[in-house]
Amino acid sequence: MLPSLFISHGSPMLALNKTPAHAFLRELGKRLSPKAVVVVSAHWESLTLKVSTSAKPETIHDFGGFPQALFDCQYPASGDPELAEQVAVLLGAERVERGLDHGAWVPLSLMFPEANIPVVSLSLPVRWSNQALVTLGERLSLLREQGVLIIGSGSLTHNLYETLPQDSPIPTWVDEFSHWVNEHITANDRQALLNWEHAPKAQQNHPTPEHFQPLLVAMGAGGEATQLHHSVEHGVLTMDVYAFN
Repeated sequence: MLPSLFISHGSPMLALNKTPAHAFLRELGKRLSPKAVVVVSAHWESLTLKVSTSAKPETIHDFGGFPQALFDCQYPASGDPELAEQVAVLLGAERVERGLDHGAWVPLSLMFPEANIPVVSLSLPVRWSNQALVTLGERLSLLREQGVLIIGSGSLTHNLYETLPQDSPIPTWVDEFSHWVNEHITANDRQALLNWEHAPKAQQNHPTPEHFQPLLVAMGAGGEATQLHHSVEHGVLTMDVYAFN
C-alpha cells in the first residue's frame, strides 16, 4: 500500500532550479505508481472543506515576481471527478471547480512529469483544530487501499520575511525547530505534534500555520514516519519530505 506523503514545496522556483529537493522529487516519483493523487496544499486555504471536481484542472500561477519561464510552466494532468465525488461523500466536502495551485503542481510536475496521474485537490480548512486535521487524514487513509496517493504539500519551515540568498547556511532558529519536528515525527509522538505551536521557535518558523498544517493531514492518513529527504533552501526553507507508512 502506498504511504501518505508530506512534501515541502518551498519556493515555486523548485520547478526549475536543480536543487537537492528538485532532484529528490524527480527520483521519488519513479518509485511510486499511484492510481490517482489527492493533494492538500497550503495554497488552497478555506473555512469549510472543499474538493475540486474539475475534469481538466488548469495550472494556477498563484505568485508574482518570478521569471517568465515559471509562468510558462503548464501541468496538464487530468482531474478525476469520480474520485472527487467519492471524497466529497466520504468527507462531507463541498464540490467546486478549481485548478492546481503551485503547492500542488510544482512538486507533482517533478514527481510525475508526464502528467499522466489524475489529481484531485482538497482544500485546507485552516481554522480547524490540529486534531481535526489529523482526523481528516485518518478518513482519507481509506483511499490508500485503492492505490490513491495522499499528499500534504506545505513546508516544514516557512518564514518568507527571513529569506536569505539561496546557498546561505541554516540559522539556529530554523535548525532547532526542524530537529524538534524530526525527532517527534520519527518517534511517532503524535501528541507532541498536536501541540507543535509550542515547539522551539515555532512561531518564528511559521508566522501563520498553513504550511505546517498539511503535515498533520498526511500524518493522519498514514502510520509510522520516515524522513525521506532533508535539505535547506534560502537558509530558512527546510525542504523535508516524510512518508507515513
